[in-house]
Amino acid sequence: MNNIVFPALVRAARWLAVAAVACAAGAAVPAVAPAAVAPDFTLRTMDGPNLRLQEQRGRVVLVNFWATWCGPCRQEMPHLNRLYDKYRSSGFTLLGVNIDDDARLAAEVAAKLGVRFPVLLDTDKKVSRLYDMSAMPATIVIDRDGKVRFIHRGYRDGVEKTYEQQIRDLLKE
Repeated sequence: MNNIVFPALVRAARWLAVAAVACAAGAAVPAVAPAAVAPDFTLRTMDGPNLRLQEQRGRVVLVNFWATWCGPCRQEMPHLNRLYDKYRSSGFTLLGVNIDDDARLAAEVAAKLGVRFPVLLDTDKKVSRLYDMSAMPATIVIDRDGKVRFIHRGYRDGVEKTYEQQIRDLLKE
């Protein structure tokens, strides 16, 4: 077997290995495994109307969970803006899911950071719990069929290059 012929099998095996280590360490296991259909949700956007994940089918979707108190989240925002601007006309969308209790604070910080992609408000944390997002920021990349293909927890310099490669690869599928 190789990664070219069986990419879904390799991803599932990696996820199971991570889950086994997490269980042994007493950590929470992600509720969503790579290659699983992304759980649907509907959240209010910062601009007012609701947005439903399932309505994004046919597009590659990057869902980024973030909070105003999270320094790495703020550091990541300019990179996410660039990805959104670069690929949105190619069948890509980026959804920022803010988990703060105060929607006004989220709107203020998003404006200060110049966020250009849709920001969804998860003030009751239902969606972040649904996706078991215990780290901030947390990013999920979903393919055109609505399947979770990649999960990233935390932020480190340069991870946006990984996001970009994953987005480009999924846009080609």
